[in-house]
Amino acid sequence: MIAVEELSKACGGISLSLAATALGTLPIVLFGTDEQKQKYLPDLASGAKLAAFAVTEAGAGSDASGIQTTARKDGDYFILNGTKQWITNGEVAETYAVVAMTDKAKGARGATAFIIEKGTPGFSFGKKEDKMGIRASSTYELVFDDCKVPASQLLGKVGQGFVVAMKTFDMSRPGVAAQALGIAAGALDDAVAYARQRVQFGKPIIANQGLRFLLAEMAMKVEASRALVYAVARSIDAGDLKCQKESAIAKCFASDMAMEVTTDAVQVFGGYGYMKEYPMEKRMRDAKITQIYEGTNQIQRDVIGHALVKEAASNEK
Repeated sequence: MIAVEELSKACGGISLSLAATALGTLPIVLFGTDEQKQKYLPDLASGAKLAAFAVTEAGAGSDASGIQTTARKDGDYFILNGTKQWITNGEVAETYAVVAMTDKAKGARGATAFIIEKGTPGFSFGKKEDKMGIRASSTYELVFDDCKVPASQLLGKVGQGFVVAMKTFDMSRPGVAAQALGIAAGALDDAVAYARQRVQFGKPIIANQGLRFLLAEMAMKVEASRALVYAVARSIDAGDLKCQKESAIAKCFASDMAMEVTTDAVQVFGGYGYMKEYPMEKRMRDAKITQIYEGTNQIQRDVIGHALVKEAASNEK
């Protein structure tokens, strides 16, 4: 997460290639067999290969249970059909963790996760998305047309796909928080540097108390977010995998903060902040997606609220 934060200070799109590889790797770490881990993790950990995680579809965004891609058992194989949308690392990844429905009648309990390699017959790529921000990141459709996947590529058990996705997101959402934190921290650094050199009315604009107060507010928000992000990272490093509420808090708080701080940073730059001559408008565009992907911030607030209700009920017992 520190690596993602530091890369994001320069470019949120580039940092996402690392964060999305972590997202595609976590299902293997959490649910892979020993053989799967030995086969895939060394190359992913070394950076020799990139990974991607494919859940989202046209009708399955925040509601991952709405997946329409199917996986039909056929002897020692599963046959996948369907399309995944907005998949980060799209065409550049080599290893994909994909969730498909093996039994639609069971709803979320009918989803199953698979490891699929680039080049598997029946697996191809659709359009490359033209995005508002994080434009250095590759985002593609994944197309499965009678894609034949060996049963040995199953991740976890049949029907466990929704659990695979949710447990993965609990551990990956702090990575989105780290990305948001880095984007905001980079914006703050640039805003302070610009305010020191930009002269108006015969003095640097940072000499104006009103502007210093604005920068101070930005700094407080960045540091508060950093404390939350590092705290949940320490918990996960210590082996706490029941961090759903904490992950949601870090992701929601940091991404909202990033949007606020980058907007204020554009204001510090004034007209130059709105122009592509400086990278500040890019930071603002990059920050926006952190409020949306891996669960919108409205979903995060719902997750936090449900966790509070559950904790209160448990305390009453």
